[in-house]
Amino acid sequence: MKASFLAGFLLAAGLVFGQGMPRMVTCEPQTGKVGDVIAVTGENLQKDMVSKVYLTDGKNDLPVEVTEQTPTSIKFKIPTKAVPGNRLALMVLTTGKDAKLIEQPVKVAIAQ
Repeated sequence: MKASFLAGFLLAAGLVFGQGMPRMVTCEPQTGKVGDVIAVTGENLQKDMVSKVYLTDGKNDLPVEVTEQTPTSIKFKIPTKAVPGNRLALMVLTTGKDAKLIEQPVKVAIAQ
């Protein structure tokens, strides 16, 4: 009886709280030029969780063109406004009415 109650509670919690937050773990390559495609891996990266992706230096946010998006990966092009020599963090905008910008622990160096 206790196991079925616990399973029901966990199922209800999953429905109420939804999936976890988007999380990026790695990117390949870690350095790229304007126009290069970067592949990021992680979890909860699908379109119904992540609406936009940015490169940021903490003050300036550059939107990127996403070329491919799955639950575990996002591929994007380095935008033309990215300045060579900078090392920029990735940031995602979540979906929904309470959308949030979440800076990720993954960084990309912009090469000449």
